[in-house]
Parts: sequence; structure tokens; C-alpha cells
Amino acid sequence: MNFVKKYFKILIGGGVLIMALFVFTMSLRSHDLSGGTLKNWLSANNDERVSTVRALVGGDENTDIIVACVSKMATLPDSGEMTISDAARLCNLGMQLKESL
Repeated sequence: MNFVKKYFKILIGGGVLIMALFVFTMSLRSHDLSGGTLKNWLSANNDERVSTVRALVGGDENTDIIVACVSKMATLPDSGEMTISDAARLCNLGMQLKESL
């Protein structure tokens, strides 16, 4: 009986250790979208998206259009590995070109 109790305690201790490690690694995950990929963009809420675009573009002009543009890019096939900062810059450049023409 002591044999079973001993291994049961070791099993529970290992489970607690693994759970603590999992919680620790999840808490280290960055919530900043600007360094993430378009996969992260799809799971973010609208407030996070708007604040990220404002930070990347450096202003409030055309924010809604750029958010919609990056959202559209995120739904395209094989676009999940593209960084959000690159997508936002590309959309902003397109807006600047459109305004200059």
C-alpha cells in the first residue's frame, strides 16, 4: 500500500509541476500584436486591432480602412505567416498611393 501511495504522490507532484510550467509559459506570451503574425490578428478583438494599427501607422488617419485591409489579408489563403507590421505597412502604403493619385 505504501508503494502505491508513494507513486501516487509522485504522479500528482509531476502533474502539478507540468501545470505550473504551462501556466508560466502562457503568462509569458506577448499580447502585443505588432510583432505577431496574421494568425494572431484573427483571434484579437477590434480594440486590440485598432490600437496596433495606430501604433504601427503613427496616427489616426485611415485607421478603420487599414484595419479592414489587414483583416482581409488575414483571411487570404497562405497569409498566416505574414507579420502584422508588414501587412499594416502595405495597407498604409496603398492608402498613401491612392490619396496621391
